Amino acid sequence: MGIARCWQSAGGRDHGNIGLDNGESGGEKEEERVFSGAVCRQHLLHLYTSITSLIFASRRPSPPPTDLLRLSSRRLVWATKAQSLTTMATDDCVGTVKGQIAKLFEVSLKVTVPNEPDVEPLVAACNGKFGDYQCNNAMGLWSKIKGKGAPFRGPPAVGEAIKNNLPTSEMIESCSVAGPGFVNVVLSKDWMAKSIQKMLIEGIDKWAPLPPVKTAVVDFSSPNIAKEMHVGHLRSTIIGDTLARMLEFSKVKVLRRNHVGDWGTQFGMLIEFLFEKFPNFEDATETAIGDLQAFYKASKQRFDADPAFKERAQQAVVRLQGGEDKYRRAWAQICEISRNEFHKVYQRLGVHLEEKGESFYNPYIPGVIETLTKQGLVEESQGARVIFIEGVNIPLIVVKSDGGFNYASTDLSALWYRLNEEKAEWIIYVTDVGQQQHFDMFFKAAKRAGWLPHGDSSYPRASHVGFGLVLGEDGKRFRTRNTEVVRLVDLLDEAKSRSKAALIERGKGEEWTEEEIESTAEAVGYGAVKYADLKNNRLTNYTFNFDQMLNDKGNTAVYLLYAHARICSIIRRSGKDIEELKNKGTLVLGHKDERDLGLHLLQFAEVVEEACTNLLPNVLCDYLYNLSEIFSKFYSNPECKVIGSDMETSRLLLCEATAVVMRKCFNLLGITPIYKI
Repeated sequence: MGIARCWQSAGGRDHGNIGLDNGESGGEKEEERVFSGAVCRQHLLHLYTSITSLIFASRRPSPPPTDLLRLSSRRLVWATKAQSLTTMATDDCVGTVKGQIAKLFEVSLKVTVPNEPDVEPLVAACNGKFGDYQCNNAMGLWSKIKGKGAPFRGPPAVGEAIKNNLPTSEMIESCSVAGPGFVNVVLSKDWMAKSIQKMLIEGIDKWAPLPPVKTAVVDFSSPNIAKEMHVGHLRSTIIGDTLARMLEFSKVKVLRRNHVGDWGTQFGMLIEFLFEKFPNFEDATETAIGDLQAFYKASKQRFDADPAFKERAQQAVVRLQGGEDKYRRAWAQICEISRNEFHKVYQRLGVHLEEKGESFYNPYIPGVIETLTKQGLVEESQGARVIFIEGVNIPLIVVKSDGGFNYASTDLSALWYRLNEEKAEWIIYVTDVGQQQHFDMFFKAAKRAGWLPHGDSSYPRASHVGFGLVLGEDGKRFRTRNTEVVRLVDLLDEAKSRSKAALIERGKGEEWTEEEIESTAEAVGYGAVKYADLKNNRLTNYTFNFDQMLNDKGNTAVYLLYAHARICSIIRRSGKDIEELKNKGTLVLGHKDERDLGLHLLQFAEVVEEACTNLLPNVLCDYLYNLSEIFSKFYSNPECKVIGSDMETSRLLLCEATAVVMRKCFNLLGITPIYKI
């Protein structure tokens, strides 16, 4: 098969910035320019999902058809009660602020409309004009209870009742009702300050959202054996790693799967070419073979031009699949050389995966196909065996006309394994949007088999995370001048080289050690490449441009990393022990700009929740950039002077809280923070 999971993908935008100067000087050299201008807070989506129980009996690793058949009888196991992504807070996590507010409104709704069970509170963040959060249940409730003798005369009255029935809470400073019953909530500044200071003492993990899943598979990167990783693999690797990091932060056990293309007919020609070039093939090293991409191309040219070689290659496939030792060892050697090449990329990106390639699932395919056939799903069509999908005019081929297996056969077997053996409740596939139809058909086939529930709001769940193309400045797929795809390792090395050159140009070669320059160049260079990708909606194409992504102005990783370093510099220049201040000082949000910053910090968990729910890393990037903007507004205000002011301790704590949240954002995006510039 050897079909790579990812191909290519996705647009950049830039924002201006303003200067920073609130009268502080001395200590370490500071740049005049820091954080940027306009502040906008994202409206968070209020999404509800169903929580389910995945109940599978313990089985042996091999998949007998009898075990597979049991799956079809479990369609009714799944619970259908809906609930929001974030559940009740635990001793380890407080959950999101929105979730805590929703719990208060849940109590109120039960009192307000006792005869309407299972009413979910509809809570969303506001734009700040009327409040911090808003409950939007009144209009929907009125349409349900109107004419049933309810003691209300319209949505505003329902809203008033919801407000009046709210339990007392230290979280809430005030409530009001606006328009057709919208209940606006203003958070208590004291509660906000205490919550932020508690996070500083206990750690930001306390702010992790709490999804209703325990185990998830993230299937990403997935290059083909014997082919170079190129820019087309960039998006799958970066996006998949960030999704895995966000889920891991949310206390989900994540199985990071590298579904490499390590099986299929192309290995016959590769093995036969290896035998021809290196009679003592076990002595063939990575250095001897050289460029794997060139090796693959040469073997393909030989396969197409030489009928005798082609016949030997086809026989080699039979011998490999038959388990003949010599061919298995040659296959394993080719795979290992490829893995070493892949590792160079993963090491630079700081990405960790566990390989379970196509060959791993190959032994499971016959049992899966047999069971699906007994269920009546697999039918004969023009010599092939297929599954017909309602609403699609082409079938899903699971056995080719020559009897061979394909992409769909492997994916069905991998899904079976992930549900039954790995007990995954959410399986996420990160590939280019061009494979959307395949995954739609594959998921529908799994639902017909009873492996997945019908509907997309229940668990276990399978999701395809599609992404667009990486384009060159000519608007076409990003390639080298000789039309070759760009090797990913070369691209990353170029980013680091440019970043290092910029540091030397700024005089850091005389101020810093070589180790400091190297580590900073890597953090900035690799971080710039990642952020330029992740800040865009993954479904869009984006133009790869080193000058834009390495710019220290606007919405770039360089700007944000420098912003974090400057906050760290502010704390250092104060001369205060920040750890001591966390325990002995007191955080106060007295000024409006302090409160705005505090509110944005508290909404971090909601942003991670939204990004996870919708599988959109750009949501987190938007939050991070807005955080730097809001901090700039606070720090640039002469009324919020930090060092030397009466409120120095409190404002240093607010600086530290901002740095902590920025570092966690960097961590979730796979970017290494820097602490000085």
